[in-house]
Amino acid sequence: MDKPYGTLDRHSDQPHVRPIDIGDPFRWLQRGWEDMRRNLPASVSYGLLFSGIGYFILAYTSGFPYLLSAAISGFLLVGPLAAAGLYEISRRQEDGDIITFGESLQGFREHSAHLLYFGAFLAFVLLGWERLSAILFSAFDVHHVASASAFVQEVLLSGQYPVFIASYVVVGGVIAAIVFSLSVVSVPLLMDRDIDVVTAMATSVRAVGANPGAMIVWAALLVALIGIGFATLAGMIVLLPLVGHASWHAYKDLIV
Repeated sequence: MDKPYGTLDRHSDQPHVRPIDIGDPFRWLQRGWEDMRRNLPASVSYGLLFSGIGYFILAYTSGFPYLLSAAISGFLLVGPLAAAGLYEISRRQEDGDIITFGESLQGFREHSAHLLYFGAFLAFVLLGWERLSAILFSAFDVHHVASASAFVQEVLLSGQYPVFIASYVVVGGVIAAIVFSLSVVSVPLLMDRDIDVVTAMATSVRAVGANPGAMIVWAALLVALIGIGFATLAGMIVLLPLVGHASWHAYKDLIV
C-alpha cells in the first residue's frame, strides 16, 4: 500500500525509502506471477537456466556435503544478481513491452560496470562462506561423511552433532542476513537509476531497517520457495522466475 510522501525516509542525495505493510511480500508474488504469465517464454528460459545450474550444483557436490550445503546457501547469496534479466523484463513490462530472453540481457549490458562491482562483492562473500563451511565441517569432525544422503543420516538426523548444526545455522544465518540486507533492492536500483554500488547497498540496508517485519516475511518466502525449487529442480523452472519478478516489485514498493 502506498504511503503519503510525508512519511517517507528523507536522506539527502539518496533514494527515499517507503514504509510498507507486513503482508506486501505476498502481493509482490502475485504481481510477479502476472509479469511471468505475460512474458512466459523469456521467464521460463531463465527458469530452465536456473534449473540447469541447480542440477549441476547437486550433481557436482553430492559427494562433498560441505560443498553441497555451501553451494545451495550460496545460490541464495548470488540470486539477486542472477535475476537481473528478470528485473529487466518486469521493468519493461511496466512500459507495456513484452520482450524476449535476448532483449532482457540488455539490462546486463547497459549496467555492466555497476553489476560487475556488485558481482565481485557477492563472489567474495561466497568464497568466504565456502571457506567457513569447510572450517566448521573440519572443526566438528564431520568432513569424513562421504555423501549428501550419509550426511543427512549420520549428522542431521543422528542427534550426535547438535553443536555443529547450531553453529552452522548461526554462522550461515548471520552471513545470509547481512547479504540480504545489502542486496534486497541493490541490483534493481542499479538497473533503474544512475547510482553507485555503495549508495545502492546503503539504501538496501535502510529499506530493511525501515521495514523489519515485512523483510523477515520476504526473506522467509525467498528461502522457502528457493528451497522447494532445489528439492524438486523442475519446480525451479517456475519458482525462480517468480521470485525474480516479485523482487522487482519489492524494489518498486520500497524505494521512491
